[in-house]
Amino acid sequence: MRIPVTKGSCALKDTINEAMRDLVSNLDITYHLVSSAIGCHPFPKMARDFQCVIGNETKEQMMALAGRLPDTLVACVGGGNNTIGMFHPFIKNKSVRLVCTEAAGNGVDTSRHSATMSAGAPGVFHGAKTYLLQDKKGQVMETHSIAAGLNYPGVGPEHSWLKSTGRAELEGIVPSLEASHAVYQAMQVASSMIRNELLGVCISGNGDKDLS
Repeated sequence: MRIPVTKGSCALKDTINEAMRDLVSNLDITYHLVSSAIGCHPFPKMARDFQCVIGNETKEQMMALAGRLPDTLVACVGGGNNTIGMFHPFIKNKSVRLVCTEAAGNGVDTSRHSATMSAGAPGVFHGAKTYLLQDKKGQVMETHSIAAGLNYPGVGPEHSWLKSTGRAELEGIVPSLEASHAVYQAMQVASSMIRNELLGVCISGNGDKDLS
């Protein structure tokens, strides 16, 4: 059964808010499962471990097709579900460049975007300390993106670690609107790569839903 969210901006943030509100009100009959790598432990770790099939298959296919690891991987970041699944198997492979793309909305220099890691600051949201779009008083700011899956003011805690350590970089098929952010950035990255370098792109969703 699906229950649409009617409160707040009706985005991912509000969906998680309502799910948590229902959980604490009905602990004896409710099992809470988050759809992204966000929230309190163990949910980000669970999402990462399950989604690692993306990165593991990418690694296997690259080795089978090219005989070596890719030079660069690109994925879009909202809460970070597909990104951490794609990146995690490669984190220890220092030769592989990891590039995150975020939703710039109307521009990162405006108040209408979802570029959490580019413009956010450390804060606590949905039970996790992470990079967060917030005002000077620590209140969560509204986000904006045409891609619903990227419209979230925070990001997974492991993504915050990747940013703070410098392991992942930030850059602004019929791919979904979310995945199209990664495709566009991959094109920009590819233009600066030399011949025989390998580039992997995480296509996290199909765009048919966006065309209907």
